[in-house]
Amino acid sequence: MKLSILDQSPVSSGGSAQEALHASVNLAVNADKWGYTRYWMAEHHDMTGLACPNPDVMLGIIGSRTERIRIGAGAVLLPHYKPFRVAETYNLLATLYPDRVDLGIGRAPGGSAEASMALSGNFLENVRHMPETLAELRKFLQQDFSSDEMYAKIKPSPVPATPPVPWLLGTSGKSAILAAEYGLPYVFGYFMSDEDGPGITQQYTEILAEKHPDKEAKKIVAVSVICAETSEEAEELALSSQLWSVQQAKGEGDGKLPSVKEARNYTYTDEDIAMVRNMRKRTIIGNPGEVIQELARLEALYNTDEFMVLTNVHSYEARKRSYELLINEILD
Repeated sequence: MKLSILDQSPVSSGGSAQEALHASVNLAVNADKWGYTRYWMAEHHDMTGLACPNPDVMLGIIGSRTERIRIGAGAVLLPHYKPFRVAETYNLLATLYPDRVDLGIGRAPGGSAEASMALSGNFLENVRHMPETLAELRKFLQQDFSSDEMYAKIKPSPVPATPPVPWLLGTSGKSAILAAEYGLPYVFGYFMSDEDGPGITQQYTEILAEKHPDKEAKKIVAVSVICAETSEEAEELALSSQLWSVQQAKGEGDGKLPSVKEARNYTYTDEDIAMVRNMRKRTIIGNPGEVIQELARLEALYNTDEFMVLTNVHSYEARKRSYELLINEILD
């Protein structure tokens, strides 16, 4: 089983975006030493509780501070951008950090409708053109425009010896089908979907085998995990992320990740409790042995050997320790 990290760079209550971003760099440096496979930064816009609107900038810093781990976006929200610009950026990263760069691609807005308008105008129209935009991006990365196409004479310089590896991220059959048809590896967002994940990833595998019989079905499942020395400690750490989910859904608070103390003092309605129960269905909470046991179950269910782990808790030290305990359990 391979483990990777998806980092949303959460901002804790009482803290700042600067502290969250520094914590992300520190976590990446440690993940490189511990033996994680990849470190991907997420993209969000105008969100007080999530500090990173631009994974590209963070990856430049993280790449310079690490030696081995693959770095990437989870994801570049492609409807906001022109493919040539994305190809230039990730070719630059792949030139700086050879054979270490992934380019995760998503179609979500990553923020409010107003933020989407400010970024790229008519976002929904751009989403409709996602297949064509993705095809154009792949051609820029692979340098395979035909001679009669408009962009045949330009290159997204610098062109690295090993191009960045594109992945498509999603939570639905539509994204799985698109990834398979284009022959791309696929990441399923288990932590944010109530859909039939095993069915969706199996559909991806079947269509890929039909359309691209020469390609291996590479799949990653992204999971939310809170791990601690004991089950009781993990449950306590989970209280802050549970309240955070409730506050986000209700538009309460300042958007930052609340503390365990705040979570204990909060008065939950029956609707809140139902929401928390639903969130917990998609979150693995426990000691290292319990977490690995659940990952092993999902490994068989999804027929995958790699998980991308998302851990959002109030304490940055507890978040780092969660990742450390998890990888040590695997390596032992």
